[in-house]
Amino acid sequence: MNSFPVLARKEAQEIVHTWRIWVLPAMVIFFAVTGPPLARITPELLGSLTAGTPGSITLPPATFADAYGQWVKNLSQIILFAVIIMYGGMVSTEVREGTAAFVLTKPVRRSTFITAKAAVHGLFLAIAFGLGTLATWLVTQLVFGDAPAGRLWGPALLLLLFTLVILAFMELFSVLIPAPAGAAGAGLGLYALLAVGGAWDPLASYSPAGVPGLAAAITADQAHPSPVWPVITGLAGIAAAVALATLAFKRKEL
Repeated sequence: MNSFPVLARKEAQEIVHTWRIWVLPAMVIFFAVTGPPLARITPELLGSLTAGTPGSITLPPATFADAYGQWVKNLSQIILFAVIIMYGGMVSTEVREGTAAFVLTKPVRRSTFITAKAAVHGLFLAIAFGLGTLATWLVTQLVFGDAPAGRLWGPALLLLLFTLVILAFMELFSVLIPAPAGAAGAGLGLYALLAVGGAWDPLASYSPAGVPGLAAAITADQAHPSPVWPVITGLAGIAAAVALATLAFKRKEL
């Protein structure tokens, strides 16, 4: 019996019937819809606030690149922080409540339990990112009259990969750390390490640590390294984190 579809359906139902179905998509859509108008009025707003003061600076008119840059920043910071906090109890909550033990009394492998979670929640994040990026693209077109697709969708896909790396490690942390707050703290620590590592050229060029900066450079049409290695190492990081989570979960007492 293939238990993966059953567990995947269980995870999907938990998303639909809990706060996750509303909170993350609502945040994503909010920033997607408000980002381009805010980017459009920011130079004018700052100009009006500093007008007539000594040393006032006149900012150039905003362009679609400013809206895209705002979206990339929101994805790599606010939305990613929300993902880390949301998934602090990805596994530990079910262990604590006894749900995991009940499920695993059936003919279900622990490895399937872990991989089903990673797959379904990864798909959920992909859908949320896709809807938000589509909304940003359409609103940017309405606000600026110009919205090149490649300068937005490429960076969004890179940041989705980066977020999936974080999600995979959040699953690992949730297996290893019983308290959701502790797992979330470990996730924030990992984010900080990647942010610091992204400032070092070798890591920025060859690891997922460079993805946020790479995404920002693409939206701004600046010179940037090839995304090939960050994508390869990012996928490898996801596989490694899920494998380690599976190994740790197999040894865990429920």
